[in-house]
This record gives sequence, C-alpha cells and structure tokens, in this order.
Amino acid sequence: MTLQDSANVDMGNMWIIVVMFAVISIILLTGHGANLIAGYNTASKEKKKQVDERKLCRVIGSGMSFITIMLIVMWLGAEVLPATFAYIFLALTLIDCTVMIILASTICMKK
Repeated sequence: MTLQDSANVDMGNMWIIVVMFAVISIILLTGHGANLIAGYNTASKEKKKQVDERKLCRVIGSGMSFITIMLIVMWLGAEVLPATFAYIFLALTLIDCTVMIILASTICMKK
C-alpha cells in the first residue's frame, strides 16, 4: 500500500501547504518574521531583550525548511512511498521540533 492509497487528503492540493511552509521558511531564514514565532511574539519586552532575534528566526526557519523538504518528498513520492512513511515523517517532525526548542533555548539567548 502506498502513501497515496492511505492518505485522506487530496495530494493534488498539497502544493498549497508546501508553498505556505516554503514562504514562511524563507521569511524566517532571512532573519525576519519573528512575530510568526509562537511564544516570542507574546513575550514581554524584557524577555525579548534576552533573545537574539536573528538567530532565533534562523533556527526556526531551518527547522521549517526541513519539514518543508519532507513535505515535498511526501508530495512528489506519494505514489511510490510506502504508507509507513507517514510514521517516519511524524517521528522526524517531532525530532526536528525538539531540536528547534533546544536550540532556541540555548544558542539563541544573548550572553
């Protein structure tokens, strides 16, 4: 059974999601769009002063880029990939999010 056989979503409309993720990734990788990051946009001014905004945007943008690339692989390979790839995608996404949180809490803080 392939990924497309087991998917409950029309893979033809997957390009909308891929484009949205790609645009957000590009905005964040350029060091802009900190207001798109949950938690940072609601933080107090004192907390925001402790964070290197450009590093934070690049860390989150890199993580979003990884997810975008995985979505592109899923979209283009839906007819070939096994249905179990959905579980691999989920595991890699969870690992990616964990790494983003750790990096945002460590290297993105001003010294």
